[in-house]
Amino acid sequence: MKKVAIIILNWLGWRDTIECLSSLKKLDYPNYRLVVVDNASSDDSVAQIQSAYPDIPIIVNKRNLGFGSGCNVAIRQALQDGTDFVWLLNNDTIADPRALTALVEKAESDLGIGAIGSVLYYMDEPDRVQAWGGGYVNYWRGESRHHLAPATEPQLHYLTAASLLLRREALKQVGLFDEKFFLYWEDVDLGCRLRNGGWKLAVAEGSRVWHKESASLGERSSLTTEYFNTSAVRFFRKHARFPAFPIAFGVGAHMVKLLLRADWNGIRYLLKGAMRKETL
Repeated sequence: MKKVAIIILNWLGWRDTIECLSSLKKLDYPNYRLVVVDNASSDDSVAQIQSAYPDIPIIVNKRNLGFGSGCNVAIRQALQDGTDFVWLLNNDTIADPRALTALVEKAESDLGIGAIGSVLYYMDEPDRVQAWGGGYVNYWRGESRHHLAPATEPQLHYLTAASLLLRREALKQVGLFDEKFFLYWEDVDLGCRLRNGGWKLAVAEGSRVWHKESASLGERSSLTTEYFNTSAVRFFRKHARFPAFPIAFGVGAHMVKLLLRADWNGIRYLLKGAMRKETL
């Protein structure tokens, strides 16, 4: 039976993390190892998680590395330990007991599959699909959208890292998350690199995960706006054939939405994010 490392990244969210870990204790897949990565939380997250689950190791980063870099710390360790698969799971999720089994079964059905996603449902609307594994990128409109129903392989451009199983061999070939993405779009970038490397992306229909979404920063926070646009600009400069079009259209559309809400602070953070030198 394949060895799986389950990685949970925590930042100021120990209550969600403990709830997530509780659901993982009910998994019917026996050969896994749990590890929590704390991204320099300023609260008592580490103590709370250790108190609730003293048997689960915690990697404590000295500073907030962002999502991709924070996960990479544990992914590197898991690969050194000889794991066959890495399962990344957001801390604000609850996993069905068969979630991991279904992911591994899908992966084992085709050795050309490099990454497998779960079907994500809204936590507060448990029968409503949030994302059918992943989604697609519009390279003209400068946006990405989740699939809400099964999609063909060519339509599946990326898998959301809220629940993402990654094959060891695929990571060895294309590399881990691009650490220039602090937050957002890092999973889309990885999906593109996997596909460019000849790996297939797939969704395990029997792997169900319930997700709160944007639990760390909030869906409409100014920091979310800043990080999202910084990463979007970086992504399209890296992957689009004519990056000026998706950048102008994507940032412009976001600007219009903020103008309609009269969110002047959001506009300031949008421009700050889109014009950061780190996007170059």
